[in-house]
Amino acid sequence: MAENDNIARQAEILATELFAEFFWDRIGPTNHDWPCEAKEEHGVNTHPCDVVYYYDEPYSAKRTYVHCDLKSYAKGSIKSPAIKSALISLGKQTACADKSAEWQDKHAHDDVTYSICGLLFVYNHDGEYDADFNTTLTFVANESLHLPKGKKLFVLGPKEIFWLDNVSHEIQRMRGKRTPELPGPEHCSFYHPQLVRKANLQVKKAKGATLETLTSPVIILEARDPRGKAERKIVVFYSRKGETTHEFTYLIDILRKYELLDERTQVTIKTLNPDPNSSPTFQKSQQQYIEGLAGSSTDLGEYVLAIRYEPITEIKSTYSSIDLGTWA
Repeated sequence: MAENDNIARQAEILATELFAEFFWDRIGPTNHDWPCEAKEEHGVNTHPCDVVYYYDEPYSAKRTYVHCDLKSYAKGSIKSPAIKSALISLGKQTACADKSAEWQDKHAHDDVTYSICGLLFVYNHDGEYDADFNTTLTFVANESLHLPKGKKLFVLGPKEIFWLDNVSHEIQRMRGKRTPELPGPEHCSFYHPQLVRKANLQVKKAKGATLETLTSPVIILEARDPRGKAERKIVVFYSRKGETTHEFTYLIDILRKYELLDERTQVTIKTLNPDPNSSPTFQKSQQQYIEGLAGSSTDLGEYVLAIRYEPITEIKSTYSSIDLGTWA
């Protein structure tokens, strides 16, 4: 039993380290039960809570609380029945948290407008899972989750967690170099573009990456100059392989629309395990993009050519269940 507890703790340790790098904060107790507010409907007397994180939304004066179910599975345990059971339970927990004064007393701040969502975090602790995790989700019907209208559940599977773990380690590596490529966390934030129909209401306060950002193929980190100068660095973490010029020209166009290409901004695109030809493919996409501009000698053409492309060296976070436990 102690070893099983230590295996479960691996997901908790990784989540704590991972989400801290994306500027999520943890609030309230961990690994506790709280009374169910719909016992007949949910068929239980209590619900579990592994951990709750929160971040501020960029496009509304609202805070999001992320009620997490942290799973640490070996390769052979990541099966549809286990995932379906976990999601159904998490759906009930998320729905009940909205009604529970006890949950809110433990995890929600006073005088804050907020919403609660659920996150299933499925960590493969032996690092051997290589199947398509999404196929395990196709057997879960939305109606089986019993979620109220507007409520959301998110799932991070082994592949997504591996990707985010590598992004986190790359940020740490860039900060830790003898000549740092990034300043300290206090000078960094995850970029939320000014959308046409949604004003960015909390530019300074909403530093964290939202769940929508973490589950998208593009994560953008913005670093400001600690000396107060106007220069900034933009690091674009791109989860796809870079196999075609089309995907890179699309990515460059996103940077242009977000107004991230100018004389004071250094832009670097980073990919994990990219296609072997991704570097020359990116160079071709830069050239093709410039050729599509009104004039290749424009300032924008220079900014496009100045974009750096760098693959990420793969890492895997692993934990020993023996090291985590106390053995007599």
